[in-house]
Amino acid sequence: MITITEVQSKKELKQFVTFPFSLYKDSPYWVPPLIKDEMETLNRDKNPVFKNAEAWYYLAKRNSKIVGRIAVIVNHLEINDIGKKKIRFGWFDVIDDVDVTKALLNKVFEKGEELGLEYAEGPVGFSNMEKAGILTEGFQEMNTMITWYHHPYYAEHFSQLGWEKQATWVEYKMSIPNVIKEKVAKFSKLIKERYGFSVIRFKNKKEILPYVDKMFELLNNTYNNLQTFVPIQQYQIDYYKEKYFSFIHPDYITCIKDSNDKLIAFSIVMPSFSKALKKANGKLFPTGWYHILQAQRKNDTAAFYLIGIEPEYQGKGVTAIIFEEMQYLFNDKGIKTVETNPELIENKAVQQLWKDYDPVKHKERSTFRKSL
Repeated sequence: MITITEVQSKKELKQFVTFPFSLYKDSPYWVPPLIKDEMETLNRDKNPVFKNAEAWYYLAKRNSKIVGRIAVIVNHLEINDIGKKKIRFGWFDVIDDVDVTKALLNKVFEKGEELGLEYAEGPVGFSNMEKAGILTEGFQEMNTMITWYHHPYYAEHFSQLGWEKQATWVEYKMSIPNVIKEKVAKFSKLIKERYGFSVIRFKNKKEILPYVDKMFELLNNTYNNLQTFVPIQQYQIDYYKEKYFSFIHPDYITCIKDSNDKLIAFSIVMPSFSKALKKANGKLFPTGWYHILQAQRKNDTAAFYLIGIEPEYQGKGVTAIIFEEMQYLFNDKGIKTVETNPELIENKAVQQLWKDYDPVKHKERSTFRKSL
């Protein structure tokens, strides 16, 4: 018999967060999150997203053993300001039993109907800045720090239960050449001269801070026409600064300004932390911090995390400047392979950014939707 119980205590929240560690313990591809970070993200008293969101966490059990989990989420900005009458769900993990999946999803329906909403969609986080989508391709690839990994049966369960794909993201992998592509270097020089653009370089993390808020403003401007978009609030910006700043290396950030010193584009790349987080196994201590530090210092793989361009300059070659800067960095650091972050499949403008580097699609993921 399957029972569904709501998480009510810190102990139960810890069980909720650590369930995937047992589910995926034999998987060479699942990259565990940091348990402390997950606990804080889901804590209503610590995560400022709860100023405009609510969440309920559920565990599925059979014979007292945990066999699944799900977070049911309401984003009030999405409902009231954007007009999407959607109940979200995320942090979804389950054994290969469609009845357990059905029982967990019934909790999504119950809450959505209770609140008078129209449809359910997930898995997603609290906003579009967080992990989203069930993996549907790329099961032999490790997930990155900002994505979920899933067994192939997840998507099969949703299909069996009559859910349909909603948003789909693709991810690409590229090999980095040993020399700057002539086309990229030539175009970068041309764009700098035409618009009076110049590159901002950072010597330390402190120098980055004055630009962070503007970066998020550019993100809002860059992606506000995409289907998953929910505006990023200032309190979220402050929270993300604190959460991810320790992973940032100033060498891996490129900012471009115009002749009036206005920030018009940026990109954030990080060394890949997948292998380091795998070794850390959810904990920074006693040795997890060492593996993460080593990944920052010596790595042959990097990940493109964020890129933002002022709308008036999109499609005008600004990315050539970014790629020229990035390739100097990659060659200097010994980076041979770069992964993109998930990109909505319809976002052809972003996918065109990588065309000169012979990108190979190696992962795909989707959210699933069903009317209430």
